[in-house]
Amino acid sequence: MEKPSYNQLLDANVHFGHLRKKWNPKMRQYIFKEHKGVHLIDLNRTAECLEKAGQALKQIAKSGKKIMFVATKKQARDIVSEAARSVNMPFVTERWLGGMMTNFTTIRRSVKKMNNIERMLADGNVTNITKKERLTLSREREKMERVLGGVANLNRLPSAVFIVDILNEHLAVDEADRLGIRTFAMVDTNSDPNLVDFPIPANDDSSKSIEIITRYMVEAIKEGLEERNAEVKEEAN
Repeated sequence: MEKPSYNQLLDANVHFGHLRKKWNPKMRQYIFKEHKGVHLIDLNRTAECLEKAGQALKQIAKSGKKIMFVATKKQARDIVSEAARSVNMPFVTERWLGGMMTNFTTIRRSVKKMNNIERMLADGNVTNITKKERLTLSREREKMERVLGGVANLNRLPSAVFIVDILNEHLAVDEADRLGIRTFAMVDTNSDPNLVDFPIPANDDSSKSIEIITRYMVEAIKEGLEERNAEVKEEAN
């Protein structure tokens, strides 16, 4: 997996932090300087953290475990859901339901209910439901699909989560921490990097920045999955 170059990170605005008055002093080690009242992130540190996070994610994927992608802010949703789908990983990009991980059995029950509704609607032989009931069920399924679709195939808790914006996704960070699930996250200058295991200092508001960091994470996961497949094939022979 090829790490983005310094210039690529620069072009993607990864270095732009928040206004100085919004900063979290715990981010001091990742800040290069202040320019016109805005903190600029040290891209050399970003590159180091990216490599470290990428290697760890690659190993998790290689061991066959699941990594959940979490990003519910508007500019990250599509980028992150597409990235997760490309490596067949679970994702939450609409709304984090409290207990998504700490109350996993309840979430599985909701997924089961969603699948049952889907089956009922797909079964042309079900004639005992009225047009109005069918419409109500369709709406309910759509609503559930939006929130739960990304975790529909997740049968057990993930081993890691990749998060965009830990302030916005504080519920996901808290739940992962409580369950001992490893956390990888983009952290901006207004965040506390100590809340996650693998912080990646980066602008978490720009879609270009979100895309370049997420893409690298996906490349790392792909590499891990490929190595796993190669080993499985070798064992089979």
